[in-house]
Amino acid sequence: MNRKTKPKVVESKDHDPKSANPKSANKDTDEGFEKSTLREYFESICVAVILALFIRTFVFQAFKIPTGSMENNLLIGDHLIVNKMLYSPAPSGLESSIAPIRHVRRHDVVVFKFPDDPKRDFIKRVIGLPGERVRIENKRVYIDDVLLDEPYVFFQDDAGGPALGFSSDSMRDSMAEIIVPEGHYFMMGDNRDNSHDSRYWGTLDGDLLKGRALVIYWSYESDRDAYTKQGWQNVKEVLSVIPYFFTNTRWDRFFHLVR
Repeated sequence: MNRKTKPKVVESKDHDPKSANPKSANKDTDEGFEKSTLREYFESICVAVILALFIRTFVFQAFKIPTGSMENNLLIGDHLIVNKMLYSPAPSGLESSIAPIRHVRRHDVVVFKFPDDPKRDFIKRVIGLPGERVRIENKRVYIDDVLLDEPYVFFQDDAGGPALGFSSDSMRDSMAEIIVPEGHYFMMGDNRDNSHDSRYWGTLDGDLLKGRALVIYWSYESDRDAYTKQGWQNVKEVLSVIPYFFTNTRWDRFFHLVR
């Protein structure tokens, strides 16, 4: 009598019993999704940080006005966006024709490293260009013997205020003629009676230029001392802005173009 033999069941060597469990499969899929999401967030953050650093280094930078040397055009507490790309060197004519760059012009309001202390940033107006002859007579500026038209100038003495230490310096109101060296610029503040500028420390090397002031993005009314505090005092000053944000903000200066 022939006995029926049971068919052999051949299992694949790659067979995993756990794979037959749908819950286990979903768990593996979910874990893979979570890892992928975390990686995407990490990569996005890295790209954002790199992009922000690139923009801050080469394109735009925020700057705040700590003194009254540019009154009444720029006030203490004005926060600006500075265009750092505008004066970038162009290796060839192609870059200069395509990229938004140009040479420094008279009347540009620029931020630069202070020659006597490069760690500090100054903001002044370009008055004299390379090769020009500059002299000052009774607060009037002459370029190559031609009187310079300056509608932006503010004289604090004429307004009845103190000159804040500059009144005794004869160079403030009159200066013998100088020739601006090549690659240098003669800088002056709009508040001529209260500005530490090229009249005192000489012409500015163009290599110290950082960029042109573009627009005011926020303006907060405060005094000069608020921007000279350091350490914990500075932290307290920043926190004090919160309760007075709406009352001390100069809303009419939002997105005011710097000219």
